[in-house]
Amino acid sequence: MHLKEIIEMDKKFFMNTFGDRTPVCFKYGKGINLWDIDGNKYYDFLGGIAVNALGHSHPNLVNAIKTQAENLIHCSNLYYIESQAKLAKILAENSCADKVFFQNSGAEANEAAIKLARLYFRKKGLENKYEIITFKKSFHGRTITTIAATGQEKYHKTAMPLSPGFKMVPANDLEAIKAAVNENTAAIMVEAIQGEGGVNLIDREYIREVRKLCDEKGILMIFDEVQCGMGRTGKMFGFEHFDIEPEIFTLAKGLGGGFPIGAVCAKSPVAETFEPGDHGSTFGGNPLACSAAISVVQTILNEKLVKNAANVGAYFISKLGELSQKHGIISNIRGKGLMIGMEFNKEIAVEIKNLCFKEGYLVGNVGPNIIRILPPLILKMEDVDLFIDMFGRVLGKLGKE
Repeated sequence: MHLKEIIEMDKKFFMNTFGDRTPVCFKYGKGINLWDIDGNKYYDFLGGIAVNALGHSHPNLVNAIKTQAENLIHCSNLYYIESQAKLAKILAENSCADKVFFQNSGAEANEAAIKLARLYFRKKGLENKYEIITFKKSFHGRTITTIAATGQEKYHKTAMPLSPGFKMVPANDLEAIKAAVNENTAAIMVEAIQGEGGVNLIDREYIREVRKLCDEKGILMIFDEVQCGMGRTGKMFGFEHFDIEPEIFTLAKGLGGGFPIGAVCAKSPVAETFEPGDHGSTFGGNPLACSAAISVVQTILNEKLVKNAANVGAYFISKLGELSQKHGIISNIRGKGLMIGMEFNKEIAVEIKNLCFKEGYLVGNVGPNIIRILPPLILKMEDVDLFIDMFGRVLGKLGKE
């Protein structure tokens, strides 16, 4: 089909929640590159919004999916699943978690984390402990409950009235979170880096004080690692930057490398809260999803992609810093590893994104003045150099307008 035909079909039959999308339809990908249906080549510096951790068509992931699909795709959780057990073991052995439960997405994983935290106290006879404190500018999903947990009012309007039991506080404000804590507080839910909020970093000493507060008050800490987990920030999990451990953390996006899967991971005794009948999922943890995720995790570990994300990310940020000195429109560069945000002093992020697209590069914008970069973890320094050359041209064009 031609692009025009695809767009017309989409507009006629698909519910329009994404507006007018970037006018392109991709046919195949390899590494950090994508090709559209007309044969044009693109450099993917958005990675499916932090999903394509191994890039496109990585042989390990492709072979894992093909092999499993030829044998068994789904059998339901009424039966034991070998790849499910193996993936849970791998995640537990490489994190602070003792047990794992699989879902189909990040929103589902966050729902499960909230449910687990509340049920933990309920089973202790503390039914009053149900409130979850989250942060302004956070994003935890688009289900009815995870929208309520999300600290951005623009998402709330689609889910009114909001699910009760959530409080929002500004990040990095210790007095605000201390004031929000009361006898009803069950958990504090945090992203190590707020991705959808604009690549906002959480202060190390602040979150360590929050960890102390949780310990003092008997509150659970939940880390939403949906976007910043799986090596994205130069650590396997974002919470490792703070030298603390949560009782619960969630994963999705990069975990499946493009195949839908989510996970809620927890320490004992919180992990033992879920008992038969307390939770479930028809598709969660199916053989195909788990086999895909096993190949992704093993590749990240075997090919040292966490270290690569740290090294290449540091190089990337330094090169962007050099660009910012030449072009006065960049007001701030922030991030860790290959989770990078650039803030501009003008509302030109959409224009920059579109100019990058014309140059054959995919990036994302968060609001009107922030560009977000989330490339595959296989990114090389020479790829960064190509991007910097392109981005310098783009900024040069803006300067002439």
